[in-house]
Amino acid sequence: MNVDKLREHILSYSLNNCPLGNQGFNRIILQLFGFLGHGKSSLINSCKYVLQDRERPFTEFAVSGAAQGGLTMERRSYPLTPTITIVDNRGCSTLNGFETGEIYAQLGNFIPLDMKVEWTQGFEEMLTRLEDSEVEPNFRDIIVPIFVYSVRRDVAPAEAQEINTFLTNCHNLTGIFPIVVLTHKTSGNFTKFRDLFEGMGAEEIIAVENYTAEDHTETRGRHFQFLNLMYKVLEDVDFKMQKPINPKKERAKHKTFLFSFLHTRK
Repeated sequence: MNVDKLREHILSYSLNNCPLGNQGFNRIILQLFGFLGHGKSSLINSCKYVLQDRERPFTEFAVSGAAQGGLTMERRSYPLTPTITIVDNRGCSTLNGFETGEIYAQLGNFIPLDMKVEWTQGFEEMLTRLEDSEVEPNFRDIIVPIFVYSVRRDVAPAEAQEINTFLTNCHNLTGIFPIVVLTHKTSGNFTKFRDLFEGMGAEEIIAVENYTAEDHTETRGRHFQFLNLMYKVLEDVDFKMQKPINPKKERAKHKTFLFSFLHTRK
């Protein structure tokens, strides 16, 4: 599809049109994860930019802070369409058990949107949060994990192993292997990182050069990068929705995974 048809497809997408209907879901969450300052907030601004009316100026909805090592401290949501919401996240300093525990809780829909992200420091603290989430459980979101990594950075062998484990757990938890978005594609060795993430099992690796307040001159190629990302998300959702899904059983499965992880983390 060309850029205009991609944009139209994304804006008009509805879960009601899936082969088995919406099955109790009403929203798709594009949940971003990654290290501090790798371009998650700028990616959100770029996705918003390519979907908005062409007459509207570039707007920084999510404040980026690569120079400061990342500014986002909340899990903040930004609607893209009536069906699709993209969610920013606090950047990780390392993918240790405390930070990944929080992320897995988000992927399982146990942590509300638009709340400050706190890395839990103990088993009991996370259990309390999980119990609180059962007061008003959310069964109605399909969450698609997106891992954001800048090709400007280097990756040590130990960090690569942490990422590999993290991506595998995200897949086991959601049933969708995280889409990998490589940012700053013209400023580093894209081929090196593509090969690295392919070796981890990544099925979709998309390289982008984010639009920013300093550089937002539209080109067809740059627009296509972000529209293609959203299109790949919808393809994953369509594939997941081909089979019968019980949202409440999905949540129970997520809870079992998270409890098992937390027991291991103690």
